[in-house]
This record gives sequence, structure tokens and C-alpha cells, in this order.
Amino acid sequence: MKLHELVFEMKMLERRLTLYEEKYGVLSQDFYAALQSGQLERYDEFDETRADFSRWKGIYETWQRRKQKYDAQIQGQTIAESMRLQPSY
Repeated sequence: MKLHELVFEMKMLERRLTLYEEKYGVLSQDFYAALQSGQLERYDEFDETRADFSRWKGIYETWQRRKQKYDAQIQGQTIAESMRLQPSY
């Protein structure tokens, strides 16, 4: 996946993460840490919350993977080498 494709996909994922962050009032990284440490188990009994948390977790993990790929690709390159000269819009 090219660098600009990673950026585009990460921004799309961030838009989806924002919906959950606004709904539940916490940032995704804090939600994810709480979920991983078992702090949110009491919400398992609620179908809507359980479904939301599952989707939110999946979106956040996908964003993390894309961010890791982005970081790996940008490493060792200058920003000038990485930038697209023609905008995609």
C-alpha cells in the first residue's frame, strides 16, 4: 500500500473513530486501554454497547496497523520524497 493510500485510509478510519469518541466521551486510545485491561466488562451485558465496543475495537486496531505501516514506510525517507506532487482531488 502506498503512503498516500495509508494516509487516506487512516483519515477515513479516524472519522469513524470520532463518532464513537463523541458518543462515549473518551478518546479511542483510552477506550482501547480500558477494554484491554478489563475495565469495561460490566458493559458486556448491554447488546448495543457490546456491539459498539466490538466495532470500535476493530476500527482502532485497523487504524493502529495502518499507522505502523505508515511509520515503517516513512522511516528513512524525507518528507519531500514521500509527498505526492499532484493532489488526489
